[in-house]
Amino acid sequence: MLEGTITNGIHRLPLRVYYEDTDFSGLVYHANYLKFCERARSDFMRVVGVDQNAMFDGGDRTYIVIRKMDCEFLKPARFDDVLAVETAIKPQKGVRLEMTQRVLRGDDVLFSAEVMAVIVGSNGRPRRPTAAMMAALARFPS
Repeated sequence: MLEGTITNGIHRLPLRVYYEDTDFSGLVYHANYLKFCERARSDFMRVVGVDQNAMFDGGDRTYIVIRKMDCEFLKPARFDDVLAVETAIKPQKGVRLEMTQRVLRGDDVLFSAEVMAVIVGSNGRPRRPTAAMMAALARFPS
């Protein structure tokens, strides 16, 4: 499945490392782990039924923005490696959406992150997620 799958509350998105993902050493450039995680968060939302396009396009525009990430770069990935990005949502409270993410090659954890996102309105101020979003996310707590 293009958007990944959810098993036991964990979203898993497979991906391959392309030449463009690497630096001069042939290893994945550190910032690209953040891109891999962004793709996985977007696909996680899509799989659980949160329509981000509707959030952006509606009369009451809202956005999911990253407030904080605590990252650990543990092992390098290389060109042509097949990786998986795992995303697990934590129980939600207030305006925060907290999750953990890991990038794996097989059973080896290469990168991990604790992520805090918030929902903001078009005015840039935090706001609570909609009831529909909370219901969608509540089905997948880690």
